[in-house]
Amino acid sequence: MRTCVLTCLMALLMTHSQVALAQVDASGTENGNSFGLQLSVDEVNLTFHAADANGMPVNDLKLEEFGILDEGRTPRRVVGFQLLQDAPIRGGILMDTSESMTDHVARDRAISIKYAEHMLRQKADRGFLMEFGYTSNVITPWTSDSKVLASGIRYVAAGKQNPLGGTALFDALFRACFSEFSKVDHAASGNFILLFSDGQDNASRTSLREAVDMCQRSDTAVYVFHSTSGTQLYSSGPKTLRELAEQTGGRVFNADDSDAYIDSDLGIIESELRNLYRVIYNPAELKRNGMFHRIELQTPERVATISVRSGYYAPDR
Repeated sequence: MRTCVLTCLMALLMTHSQVALAQVDASGTENGNSFGLQLSVDEVNLTFHAADANGMPVNDLKLEEFGILDEGRTPRRVVGFQLLQDAPIRGGILMDTSESMTDHVARDRAISIKYAEHMLRQKADRGFLMEFGYTSNVITPWTSDSKVLASGIRYVAAGKQNPLGGTALFDALFRACFSEFSKVDHAASGNFILLFSDGQDNASRTSLREAVDMCQRSDTAVYVFHSTSGTQLYSSGPKTLRELAEQTGGRVFNADDSDAYIDSDLGIIESELRNLYRVIYNPAELKRNGMFHRIELQTPERVATISVRSGYYAPDR
């Protein structure tokens, strides 16, 4: 076995609530093979994507073929393991329309429309649209209609959410995960945010950690499209975006790439979200200290890449 560095898609959810892990068919509906698990506060819900050397999903892994290390230690017990293949997708498009993004909004709209028109499956998938600056606003609520979502995207414009100036990126992410992704069944779908931003935040009341923690709790990965043109030399934005992607299980893509590369990037997102493994385990030790737990997966040689999140925050009380 070999250890894969955790750089991309993983979702760990620490919750008191009932989580149903159900087999999902191509239509996005649950079938008769579903089963339920009660997650206690010391159970971790881990979601990951496995691919071979050609980038194709590996969907026949057995539990005994891979290992989990939580802070370097093997879990005390694995509670459940399941493949979610051809899973429905729940996606939130978050578009930064603050002053610093004025020159990039048109390109961000074009990429978002590509997703809505070509990736969103009618009936099975759902998406919503939020634009943000100093404030945030859900322009298009959850819908499975790609035309409705694309129509909302076309009306996004710079400056609409900036009554006082500034950018509250972390507040927008927290709101999206807390208010919107709380409405979906986390155990039966691939959940993600498609974020368009330069990573600058100078107006949030929420911290980066609090935003990340809420994304983790709602089982939501953040995939970022970031334009490198016009970025200030010493800007902290790119680092912030990398941390958001790594700690929630997403990736950072270059919004300035050619249309062919953008199509490939969107295809990667779709492949990762529609082919997921979910495992629930009890850590060997989980102290209520709010500390970050780093995760490693050990996989067989036939798995070339693992898309998984870098870890999770332990509860602080």
